[in-house]
Amino acid sequence: MNDAKNTGTAKPSSEVSADPKDHADQESTDQLTVQNPVTRYPEITPPEQDQPEPGLDAELEPRSDRGQKSYRGTGRLEGRKALVTGGDSGIGAAVAIAFAREGADVALNYLPAEEEDAQWVKSVIEESTEQSVHLIPGDLADRAFCEQLPDAAVKALGSLDILVNNAGKQISIDSLEDLTDEQLTTTFDVNIIAMFRITKAALKHLKPGASIINSTSIQAYNPSPNLLDYASTKAAINNFTKGLGQQLAPKGIRVNAVAPGPIWTPLQVSDGQPKEDLPEFGKQTPLGRAGQPAELAPAYVFLASAESSYVIGETLNVNGGTPTP
Repeated sequence: MNDAKNTGTAKPSSEVSADPKDHADQESTDQLTVQNPVTRYPEITPPEQDQPEPGLDAELEPRSDRGQKSYRGTGRLEGRKALVTGGDSGIGAAVAIAFAREGADVALNYLPAEEEDAQWVKSVIEESTEQSVHLIPGDLADRAFCEQLPDAAVKALGSLDILVNNAGKQISIDSLEDLTDEQLTTTFDVNIIAMFRITKAALKHLKPGASIINSTSIQAYNPSPNLLDYASTKAAINNFTKGLGQQLAPKGIRVNAVAPGPIWTPLQVSDGQPKEDLPEFGKQTPLGRAGQPAELAPAYVFLASAESSYVIGETLNVNGGTPTP
């Protein structure tokens, strides 16, 4: 038996351990270790950098912590089957790794252009757990693909207990006059309309005890003027979560959301933020630093697990201390 499954200690690939740019070097600590949150991770000053959309973790500088070394599983999701959209990088990758370390089999959706990152997540899961991981590339702006995705996940996993609607599109535009109809439509298609379509298609597979978790954002409460379309979709996700939570509660299916603050992911460097703002990214939070994807994963694990059985329609803010309504 693979000891990593019992202890939660990863056996990372050489790609992970050998990279001097990797800021996930947390061998002596994990998410259960009590530590000062201000200094848990070093304050980063990312250089100005630009990646073509959708961006890759493989090219992010500095690299993020997706839990490959720092997440220790405790069996909280044993036997569960999870579908994670946007599971190749950033928060989605951290959630996938955490779910697998907690005993779940996972299916990951991502854009075909993100194959390199998806293969990295697959290798981390396979090398550090005994769980299965299945890759389902496809574009969530495609209606037909959204409607078929849950069926594909069930075919791969055998069943479905957890749906994480995490994929998102974010492009910084300074002026409403410069926001093209194409960007507006695609942002809404990927961020919120796909969520309706995928969730609707998944419902026939979900049984009492199942959990749906949607990724929203601090932008739903404190919108940046350069992210009008993105922030609007995140506010819609909050509303969708609370309404659907009430609708599905009598069926024993819980719906909740997680609202990240500034988290260091490829979304930020692939036109998600103005390039000149990257060196100060996240430093405005009360903690004084950007968050790492691994710091989001425990929130998703909690909402997916039986421990949150009385939590429905909640938006759990993970934002470094910024007050929200």
